[in-house]
Amino acid sequence: MNRVDLGLWQLELRAKKCVDALRKNGFDAEYSPGKDGLAGRVLRECEKAGSIGFGGSMTVAELGIYDTLKESGKKLFDHGRVPQGEKAAARLGQLTCDLFLTGTNAVTLTGVLVNLDMNGNRTNAMTFGPKKILVVAGGQKVVADVADAIRRIKTFVAPRNTKRLKLNTPCAATGFCEDCNSPQRICRVYSMIERKPPHSDITVLLCGEPMGL
Repeated sequence: MNRVDLGLWQLELRAKKCVDALRKNGFDAEYSPGKDGLAGRVLRECEKAGSIGFGGSMTVAELGIYDTLKESGKKLFDHGRVPQGEKAAARLGQLTCDLFLTGTNAVTLTGVLVNLDMNGNRTNAMTFGPKKILVVAGGQKVVADVADAIRRIKTFVAPRNTKRLKLNTPCAATGFCEDCNSPQRICRVYSMIERKPPHSDITVLLCGEPMGL
C-alpha cells in the first residue's frame, strides 16, 4: 500500500469506530466510503424536504449539490449566497427549514460533535428548529477526545477559516493560533453535543475520504 492508501485505510477504520460511538450516543450515523456515494445519499434525503438550509459548511459545498437543488424549485436558505441585507432572513430560515445541512469541525471517537461556532446559528440549528439535520464530515475530522477536538479547531480550522474569509487576525498571517485579542477573532464560542438532544432528528454521515477543513 502506498502513502495515500494507508491514509485512507486509517480514515476508514476511525470513521467506522466513530459511527458506532455516535449510535451509542443516540445519533443516527452512517459511514460512506467516498464523496460520490455521500452526495447521492444527501440528495435522496433532500427529495423529502420542501425547504433546505445550508450551514456554511465547506464539506457540504464540496458535495456540489446546491445547483441541483436550486433547479428543483425547493426553498433554499444559504446565508453565504445572499446579499448582506438578506442574511438575517436566511439564517432565520435555517432554523425553521425541513432539512438543515451542515458540517462539524471535529467528532470524537467517543461520539461527541465539537464545533467552532462563528455566528451562533449552527449550534441553534443543530439543536432546535429544523425538522431534520444532516451533519456531514470527512474522515480526517475524527479525533480522540474533546481536548483533541479543541486543538484541531485552533490548529487547523480557525486559521484556515480566517484566511478564507479574509479576516485581519494574527492566525490569518502566521497560520498558527496566537490566542489573540483581535476584534475579528472567530474562535470565541465552541459547542459540544455529547448526546442527541431530545425531540431532535440528527443523522451524522461520515466519509472515508478527507472533506472540508
